Amino acid sequence: MFDISTAEGQPSYRFSGHETFACRYAWLPKAYRAIAADASIFYDEDAAMVELGIGKNMVRSLRFWIDAMGIAHPTSERKHQLTKLAHTVFGAGGCDPYLEDTRTLWLLHWNLSSSATPAPFAWHYLLGAWPYAEFSRTEALAAFARQSQRLGHSHSEITLSQHLDVFLHTYLSARGARSGIEDSLDGPLVELRLLQQTGERRGEGGRWEAVYAFRKEPKADITNDLFAYTILDYWERNAPGEKTIPIRHILSAAGAPGQSFKLPEEDVRARLESLSLDGRYGFAYRPSAIQGLLTRDAPISAEARTIYTNEANING
Repeated sequence: MFDISTAEGQPSYRFSGHETFACRYAWLPKAYRAIAADASIFYDEDAAMVELGIGKNMVRSLRFWIDAMGIAHPTSERKHQLTKLAHTVFGAGGCDPYLEDTRTLWLLHWNLSSSATPAPFAWHYLLGAWPYAEFSRTEALAAFARQSQRLGHSHSEITLSQHLDVFLHTYLSARGARSGIEDSLDGPLVELRLLQQTGERRGEGGRWEAVYAFRKEPKADITNDLFAYTILDYWERNAPGEKTIPIRHILSAAGAPGQSFKLPEEDVRARLESLSLDGRYGFAYRPSAIQGLLTRDAPISAEARTIYTNEANING
């Protein structure tokens, strides 16, 4: 039986490490080139500062982002190993070295919101577990504090506040930024328009504060092949030996495609039906108003993986 429960072993989360900086456009290509030239560059902060042209705190922040976004992972030898995604996007003849393809941005978002280990807490909680349609900064911070205590931590209000601000700045444009991309506070995932300010309301003390909501609607730039890749990725990370997955997990489990991409249920079901009708994918969709199942008769073949990864921009 497919089971993603974590009750018996609490997952670990990151509440810091980004040094209060959201990832910026130029950082990931720079990091790729630096690591390709010297795999240990991020373990020599002075050298990294010179090579990347950024301050020490930004170097530490970028080290966080390359791991969380699936660009490179640290090894036991105090080096970083570049991923297949990194080589495909930023390498010689890379498919999207300037991050102009929205599919690439959705993949970076997918890694950050679903497969990063340990997961950045704000992404896990606000994208995967927040129970309401909207949230204000005050509401989110109060929930962060409760969850931090529940997990056995004693994070300060400052730490939680900074973590929330980085999440917001990752998806919301910095108002008034008129300088070039390198100096802008905006990062690549702002282009997804996933998070939007929907209005204002009075919070504690009578002060007005912004209200935010995720754009929960069909998203044509998440292609079926990209969606199929994320299902496979989620499936293999959570229950690699299972041949059946309940549709409710794909729709609403934390870190699943439906939640990470904020897709409405009818769109997810329509996509699954389309994938099921195309024999290349190896999926069979059994719809049901109560449950519904997605099945595969055998492990995903190399041919099917190629179909997914061609469109998902991660084929080597």
